[in-house]
Amino acid sequence: MAAGNVDSADLKAIKTGGLIHESVLDKIFDVSRIPLPYTDMVGKTTHKNERYDWVVDKLDAPDLTNAVVDGSDAGAAADASGERVGNHSQTSTRVIAVSHRADDSDRIGAEKEFAYQLTRANQHLRRDIEGISLTDQASVPDDGASTAGKTGALGSWIASNVMTADGTPVEAVGYNHSTGKTTTPAAIETGAALSYGAIKSGIQAVYEEGGDVSVLMARPSVIAAISEFCYSSDVPIASLTADQGTSQDKQAAVGAIQVIVTDFGKVRLVSNRLMPAMTDGNDCVYLLDPQYLSTSYLSGIQGYDLAKTGLSNKKMLATDWGVRCHNERSQAMIVGVDSSEAVVA
Repeated sequence: MAAGNVDSADLKAIKTGGLIHESVLDKIFDVSRIPLPYTDMVGKTTHKNERYDWVVDKLDAPDLTNAVVDGSDAGAAADASGERVGNHSQTSTRVIAVSHRADDSDRIGAEKEFAYQLTRANQHLRRDIEGISLTDQASVPDDGASTAGKTGALGSWIASNVMTADGTPVEAVGYNHSTGKTTTPAAIETGAALSYGAIKSGIQAVYEEGGDVSVLMARPSVIAAISEFCYSSDVPIASLTADQGTSQDKQAAVGAIQVIVTDFGKVRLVSNRLMPAMTDGNDCVYLLDPQYLSTSYLSGIQGYDLAKTGLSNKKMLATDWGVRCHNERSQAMIVGVDSSEAVVA
């Protein structure tokens, strides 16, 4: 008490908890509400069974000896081409349970706790799909007993265009026809600095196979390293920042690269905060042609009411989904990248 007055400190000191109302902003600031670059970029397809298949094909190289004598017989027909590949579906779930009292309480930042938790569960599932899709998880069929089915993620599909951080080609299995499953690529014990030459080699390899890389996707630290290298080197680049507009736009300091220009088209650099490291602990760089990728659903995200066992409401959100790499030759992957090292030429 100062000068005989009851002040704020006196009110706060009254047992228990004081008499001053707490000042809490009626809003929740959720830093985890971030975009899903991969899921939003690729297509959306459906399948009707736990195992879902599709057919991939590739045209033959030009026949430089294709000439026949005038009037000659037609000859034998070409052999059947193409191959059938497939993946397994994966069930992902999220359960919420909220007591009646919690749902009826005057809650900060939300009108009803159950509705808030339902929204968050939906967001969590979508984030799970994004992260799992970008791993090197091998496909696993569900045995209905103790083994949960797992979809073959993108990193387990790419086999034709795989290279190490310095651009050395790597043999990868990808889809194994004898087992009907995808295979996690061989581990690289020690990561190395990513080379810009490897990026160019990967883009060219996809182009020669018939694809067109338009997106380079990696974790933020890798994207930052690529941008720094490009910004300080003689790499031909294009910026998405317009050179026209308001005077304020023109005064902006551009210190990052968003697009690199290659001999085979422009490639957008996409940072993905949900992309995990590979199984061996190293980073990976994906060089993607999104038109040959999709997330496939046996069932989309659906809500299921759970049995009521007391004074609470319970619900499970579930989705049955999988990765569909329409043709792995249209994608490339650089493995064994040490993101702590600066990018080299």
